[in-house]
Amino acid sequence: MIKVLLAEDQGMMRGALALLLGLEEDFEVVGQVSTGDRIVPTAREVRPDVAVLDIEMPGRSGLDAAADLHAELPDCKILIVTTFGRPGYLRRAMEAGASGFLVKDGPVEDLARAIRRVLAGERVVDPELATAALSAGPNPLTARERDVLTAAVDGSTIADIAGRLHLSESTVRNYLSAAIGKTGARNRIEAVRTARHNGWL
Repeated sequence: MIKVLLAEDQGMMRGALALLLGLEEDFEVVGQVSTGDRIVPTAREVRPDVAVLDIEMPGRSGLDAAADLHAELPDCKILIVTTFGRPGYLRRAMEAGASGFLVKDGPVEDLARAIRRVLAGERVVDPELATAALSAGPNPLTARERDVLTAAVDGSTIADIAGRLHLSESTVRNYLSAAIGKTGARNRIEAVRTARHNGWL
């Protein structure tokens, strides 16, 4: 049996996936989580063969959890399944150790097939997204620039961001300025919007 862990914050979607995958003769859904911070602890308990992770989840993103899961349980294959087919997300998923990346609008048979393929050692990537990712190029933002932009999402002041990230205000301004320049934006609000659209945050 292929042991599967499902991480999806929408209860109805998670339940439907578990039900549909459970109908496959060779699958057993051994764990379900609704928040990103439960992915790694639950995987430690249930030891899945494949973890199917959503990206945008409360508590922690599926991409961040994927990197830790890959480090802690390297034999567990990771398949990212998301509503948001953004090129930057695909690149980050692969860097985090994911073996596959699918957009949710496909049939459940595609998901079952993808789970079997990643377990067999293949890479499975939505073809349209792969093309878009290649043409988009790498994420131009450094890790620190991403941190500062992420902290700026809610409209926080420079002082608030500096306090939260333990940086000086001038350093925060420098990072914001660099991020605005790299995204071709006029201000930090536009920079956040562009970075999110491309999956860089």
